[in-house]
Order: sequence, then structure tokens, then C-alpha cells
Amino acid sequence: VQLQASGGGLVQPGGSLRLSCAASGITFSRKSAVWYRQAPGKQREPVAWITRAGVIGYAGSVKGRYTISTENAKNTVYLQMNNLKPEDTAVYYCNVEGNWGQGTLVTVSS
Repeated sequence: VQLQASGGGLVQPGGSLRLSCAASGITFSRKSAVWYRQAPGKQREPVAWITRAGVIGYAGSVKGRYTISTENAKNTVYLQMNNLKPEDTAVYYCNVEGNWGQGTLVTVSS
């Protein structure tokens, strides 16, 4: 299984980004997927997830601003991030059924 994350970059506060995590070697149907982030000096934390049953959840710090979704035909999980804040700055990782992607850096700064 290989996961390729992309979509990170530099954005101003209040801006938006969409992260993508494309998977190979696994089909997305009825699989769990989690987006994590790790800020400098902090532990990696989950921010958005989809369970095998399709239940979606968010960390309190991003609820209402982030949206996780999947496109099974493309074996891809997305993270739409709106109204970004400087404290959202982190390396974002995707995890599908225990498999990790390489991370993509999101920097929110003016």
C-alpha cells in the first residue's frame, strides 16, 4: 500500500487549501481514513476521520472549518480546509487502514 499526499503550501490566514491523499494497492470502499497533523514541537494528532461504516468525525479545533471526503473511484481521500489559522500550521499526514502517507506541509502565515 502506498499513499501519496499532496496539496500543502503557504496560505494566508482565512484562506483555504485542499489536501489529497491518493492510495495505490488498496481500494477505498469501506476503509477507514484519518487525517493527522503534527505541529512543530507537538505530538501528531488526528483532525478528521472516516470510519469503515462511513461515520465522519472532527477534532474540536477544526470542526466547522475542515471537511473530509473520499472519492472511491480515484482511491483518494481529501481534506478541505477553510478559514485557516496560524495554529493550523503543521505537517499533515493521511492514514488509511493503518498505512501512512509521507506528509504534506501546511503553513498559515501572513
